[in-house]
Amino acid sequence: MRLRSPAMGLMGLWVLLLGMFTLDVALGSVYIPPHNLLMILLGGEPENPSWRQIVLIFRLPRAVTAILVGAALSVSGLQMQTLFRNPLAGPFVLGISAGASLGVALVVLSSGSTGTSALVGHLGLLGDLGMVVAACLGSAVVFGAVLIVSRQVQSSMTLLILGLMFGYVTSAAVSLLLYFSLAERIQAYLTWQFGSFGGVTWRQLAILAPTVLLGLVIAHLLIKPLNALLLGEAYARSMGLTVKRARFWLIGSASILAGATTAFCGPIGFLGVAVPHLCRGLFHTSDHRVLAPATTLMGATLALLADLIAHVPGHQTVLPLNAVTALIGAPVVIWVILRQRNLRGSFAT
Repeated sequence: MRLRSPAMGLMGLWVLLLGMFTLDVALGSVYIPPHNLLMILLGGEPENPSWRQIVLIFRLPRAVTAILVGAALSVSGLQMQTLFRNPLAGPFVLGISAGASLGVALVVLSSGSTGTSALVGHLGLLGDLGMVVAACLGSAVVFGAVLIVSRQVQSSMTLLILGLMFGYVTSAAVSLLLYFSLAERIQAYLTWQFGSFGGVTWRQLAILAPTVLLGLVIAHLLIKPLNALLLGEAYARSMGLTVKRARFWLIGSASILAGATTAFCGPIGFLGVAVPHLCRGLFHTSDHRVLAPATTLMGATLALLADLIAHVPGHQTVLPLNAVTALIGAPVVIWVILRQRNLRGSFAT
């Protein structure tokens, strides 16, 4: 299906996002009637007082977190695919999320905290800030290393393999930290690795939201450089783009987006790879003036959908979030591999 008007497509994504947000807040193990949900969101008192606590303390921050994380990972994946000119590039595939995980592990496993609380934000305000900074630095280091290597190899498949190797190296470092840690910290870290939007509190959102919004603003300011890079660095230079400066800001933006989300929600896979391709297929364009807002909206919507599925409405069961995102994103990745015989092909249309 090809959309006649990108503006209409973006409007449709806005409506879809609003609808999915409403469903994610309304549905769960406890059913809350729509009129009571609206009353709670408007500051009124529902028929059952416990519904207010369920919505405001648990479901609403979880849904807001899903929107931020979905948008952040999708936009960072779009940036990486354009920068590396690789359709399978993404924060999870290239080891960027693993670098962020290493940063988080260094902060959490070296702290005095134990138990699950060490990974859900009870380290205090300075601890939360420290996790974000460490995760962003960890992702930036791995991103920079992958970028340096990418200039030495021509094969996209080789770059993917090297990205996986960087991920394995950082995972090995985390494993060594875990080996010398207490059992409670090990269990907490392994639980965090499954990924979750539900552990983020309003206090953490006060850190996560401005950080993600900063990364998104930088990413949208880089739309022109990204369009210039579609045809290669030589073309971009001929258009007057300072490639080194653009690359620096792209690394910074993608590292902030991937690092901040990983710090609070764990390494969440497939959204960063799959969403940009879904948007390209929907809008039939490689113009980042359309793709940047489209991936932001679709990434947020699919993250809400994954969160809704993970919490199995009507049941107490909570599925691992990464398992759900894999079920959504893996078919897209398979489709991309089967559709694109030459992975080094340009994204330009």
